[in-house]
Amino acid sequence: MKTIYLLPVLFFINISFSQNKEQSNSKYTTHNKGKFYIYWGGNRETYSDSDITFKGDNYNFTVENAQAEDKPKGWHVDYINPTRMTIPQTNFRLGYFISDKYNISVGLDHMKYVVTQSQIASVSGYVNLPSSEAGSIYNGTYNNTPVDLSINYDGEDQNPLPPFLTFEHTDGLNYVNSEFSRVDDFSKYLGITNTDKIQINLTEGVGAGLLFPKTNARILGYQRHDEFHVSGFGVSAKAGLNFTFFKHYFLQTELKGGYINMNNIRTTNSTSDSAEQDFFFLQTIIAFGGIFKI
Repeated sequence: MKTIYLLPVLFFINISFSQNKEQSNSKYTTHNKGKFYIYWGGNRETYSDSDITFKGDNYNFTVENAQAEDKPKGWHVDYINPTRMTIPQTNFRLGYFISDKYNISVGLDHMKYVVTQSQIASVSGYVNLPSSEAGSIYNGTYNNTPVDLSINYDGEDQNPLPPFLTFEHTDGLNYVNSEFSRVDDFSKYLGITNTDKIQINLTEGVGAGLLFPKTNARILGYQRHDEFHVSGFGVSAKAGLNFTFFKHYFLQTELKGGYINMNNIRTTNSTSDSAEQDFFFLQTIIAFGGIFKI
C-alpha cells in the first residue's frame, strides 16, 4: 500500500530530475529570452542632397540640393577615452530580449553632418538685412542664384568678409531612438555546433526617434546658437551580422538606412531665426558589446 502512494512522488521526482538535466545540458546561447545586451561602436554615413530653408526677421531663403558629408575620426583612442568619447561618430545601445528572437532597445546614433563648403549652391529667396550689419552685403532677391559657399570668415583682418553660410550638426546629428529587432542564429548552416564558443546571428530591425543636435551654423555673419535642441524626428531600418564569442561578448556590424525630418533647427541666439530640412541617410556601424542575464 505504501508503494502505491510513493509511485506518484517518484514519478514527479523523475520528471523534475530529467528537466533539470536537460536544462543543464542546454547551451547558454540556445535561448535569449530575459537577456540584456549593451554595445558601443563607431559609424560612417552618407547623406542625400537636401533643400535647407533658413528663416529670420529679415531673410527667408532656401539652399537647394545642398551636399553634405560626415566628419570621420578614423581608428582613434578617443572611442574608448571616457573624457573624449563624444568627439568621434559613435553608437550606443542597450537592449532586452522579450523572447528568444525578438528584442527592444534604446540607443543614441551620434552622427555628424557637415554641409560641404567647397560647393556652389543654388539659392532662392531674399535677404534684406539692415545696412549696419555685415551680412547686408548679401542683400537681394535670389532665384536659383549660384552662391559660392567656400567663402568663409577666418577672423583675420585680411579676410573680413562674413560667410553667407556655414552649417553643420557636428556635436552632433544625435538620433535618439528605440528599435524593435529580430535575431536569427544560423551557426548550424555554417557547421558550427558549439555556439557557446562562437555563434553567428543575423539581425534586422526597425526604429524611430528624435533628433537632438547641437547645430553649428553661421548665417550671414550672425553668431551661432550653441545649445542642444530637439529639432525633429527620424525613422530607420537596419540589417547586420552578430558574432558572439564565449557566450557573453560580441562584435556586431550593421547597415542602417533612414529618413530624417528636422523642421525646427535653432541657428542663432534669436528665437526668430530657424532652419528646416529633410534627407535620407545610410549608416555603417561596427560595435563591440556584451550579452548577459541579471
